[in-house]
Amino acid sequence: MFKPKTLALALAITASLFAVGSYASTPKPSVVIVHGAFADGSDWAKVVPLLQAEGIKVTVVQNPLTSLADDVAATQRALNNQENDVVLVGHSWGGTVISQAGTDKKVRGLVYVAAFAPDAGQASKEIGKDYPAPSGVSEIATDKNGYLYMTPKGMANGFAQDLSPEQTAVMVATQGPIRASAFDDRTTAAAWKNKQSWFVVASEDRMIQPDLQRELAKKIGAQVTEVNASHVPQQSRPGDVAKVIIQAVQETHSSDHN
Repeated sequence: MFKPKTLALALAITASLFAVGSYASTPKPSVVIVHGAFADGSDWAKVVPLLQAEGIKVTVVQNPLTSLADDVAATQRALNNQENDVVLVGHSWGGTVISQAGTDKKVRGLVYVAAFAPDAGQASKEIGKDYPAPSGVSEIATDKNGYLYMTPKGMANGFAQDLSPEQTAVMVATQGPIRASAFDDRTTAAAWKNKQSWFVVASEDRMIQPDLQRELAKKIGAQVTEVNASHVPQQSRPGDVAKVIIQAVQETHSSDHN
């Protein structure tokens, strides 16, 4: 028979080995990306392969852009399909979506990319009311269905001024118009209050004021990375954006075992 001290030591060693084995076998969090207004999932085509090269499972939500509730529901469907923990990423309007949808228990971290980060009960259009209107918003127009879209001039000069004309022409063709009333929809939760967060600030953004992004990042207590980019750093600086998301995956993964 084992002596009590010997038995205790054996159990401690076994527990330690089990913990190490569990960490090694625990899958990395997957990444779910929520695109913004005036875009679709192809807006993230440069970042996705960089994440996949690191062995990270990626899902890009295709938002209907009809209301906050509808976009949250689309995001929730993507979350339901994840087998593991999730790092939830939101760009621009997508930041509002992840602030609501990120309360899901699978979500371990939030990454905001040139995004809104509303408090509970706040509408997106209220967030920047204390700042001058960014120059790019003057090129938002209304289509025949009452949806908002970016004009070709706005896409080239306000939304993505650091991309080539060929790229912005594709973005005009693939953009997702958004129902104007969506910006009036109020969140009922602020997931960033209980989740670890990161924020990519785009210093040359002409759609959401960079100073507003810095204020939001500070408010939510995010780890901040600032890049010299337009409103779409995921297109002009994909390596920098991917690096932040990979960091979020690694840190949320390791935190499970501390």
